Amino acid sequence: MNKIFDYLKNIKLPKLEKQSLPGIIFWGVVLALSVGLFIFARGLTTCWRLTSLPGMLPVSCGVPSDSNGSAFDPTTSASGTSLPPTPEPPAPEVDYPKWDGASRINIVFFGLRGGDPAKEDCPLCTDTIIIFSVDPTTKTASMLSVPRDMYVNIPGFGYSRINTAWTSGEGARLPGGGPGLAMKTVSQFIGVPIQYYVNVDFNTFVAFINMIGGIDVYNDENLRLDPLGNGKDKVRLTCCGMRHLIGRVALAYARCRDESQGCTDGDVGRAKRQQKVILAIRNKVFSPEYFPKLMAQAPELYNLFSSGIHTNMSLDDAIKLAALAKDIPPGSIKQGVINNSMTTFDNVILGGQNASILKPIPDKIRVLRDELFTTGGATSPIAQGDPRALMQADGARVSVLNGTFTAQLDARTGNYLLQQGVTVTGIGQAPQGYNQTTIVVHSPKLYTLRYLITLFGITSSNQIIIKPDPSATVDIEVRLGTDWISKIPAGY
Repeated sequence: MNKIFDYLKNIKLPKLEKQSLPGIIFWGVVLALSVGLFIFARGLTTCWRLTSLPGMLPVSCGVPSDSNGSAFDPTTSASGTSLPPTPEPPAPEVDYPKWDGASRINIVFFGLRGGDPAKEDCPLCTDTIIIFSVDPTTKTASMLSVPRDMYVNIPGFGYSRINTAWTSGEGARLPGGGPGLAMKTVSQFIGVPIQYYVNVDFNTFVAFINMIGGIDVYNDENLRLDPLGNGKDKVRLTCCGMRHLIGRVALAYARCRDESQGCTDGDVGRAKRQQKVILAIRNKVFSPEYFPKLMAQAPELYNLFSSGIHTNMSLDDAIKLAALAKDIPPGSIKQGVINNSMTTFDNVILGGQNASILKPIPDKIRVLRDELFTTGGATSPIAQGDPRALMQADGARVSVLNGTFTAQLDARTGNYLLQQGVTVTGIGQAPQGYNQTTIVVHSPKLYTLRYLITLFGITSSNQIIIKPDPSATVDIEVRLGTDWISKIPAGY
């Protein structure tokens, strides 16, 4: 074994610079860019900016009167002085599953209507719902658009349109609020677990598209889009070919379902255009000619998206998903829309009013679901099998670099990893000293990453550096810190 490490000592490893903090932030942000967080419909806005629906809370149920019939103002004291408003209690917190980095992951993207509650009948209705599923094992992904008028069972509230689940969850202040109930409703209807949700701000979408210089989509319709919605800003998109869209035009393109503008197939056609926009963003962000420019904009991107993207995904999981998403080619992303052949039209009474709905044909939807989500499959939230066996099957090339003043720590650790079945292809000195052991990932060997995170007791996202490099001679670097000196098992 010592002869092996005498040989490994002579291997020259390329010097790599530590990823900057903006770089780490960027990889958290790039999740949104790579898998299409820009899903929206009828004036997207973020839920935290919206006021409560009238009648949803006691203070908005009209102005009560006292026993004499005089108007009573709950914000004024008996002496007539103004009182501070009573804060509304937040919805109870709920714990969401932590992604292990190797299992299939399902994310649902919601686009809220938004708007003024006094003028909009349902500002918290999710008129755009798209499930995005990623399989790390096969490095494939899929998208499924769900119509907003689908008539489904909303847990605890009975049957209604699927786009009202968010409103019901917010109004009842359930654990997880609107997102929690919307996730549960979609999961129950489609029959796959939903681990995460994402909601994107309308203004953030437009600003980002403009920041990257627009996107290119293949348009096969003759469209007369109206970005401002007032008829004074018409934009023509002719058929058929690639068309360049700036922010406001991309928004109008993805929102359009008006036949007078040339947009056919109603919600089904709109869902297809939204998926085109998602893939166009992905292609622009990860294009070799543009990606270096985007990296330079990391601080600006972080400021832009920190207030415009809302999700229950942690930065750790975002980093792992970003590393994977970059290596999924467009041809490996399946697309599906629940169309009119999988539903029947009907009318019911909702809230005392006549309402048009879509009743699902379960067997047909199930076939589409299985085509998109099952490769081993969407119903398995955690990767099965022994972590060590999964790591070994990954076949990742690992180098061990000593970032301490303890001599031979790299060789001793390399020997230890070899005994665990890790493919160690090199050892050496780290480019700088480290207090905490840090893992640098050059390619998405996620089973190995998960195994090493557990083995070295990695607890912070700052200890994981995502640095894609197809020319790297190793897949993963382990840069040993002083925290490892006391942890290395005896005998090594």
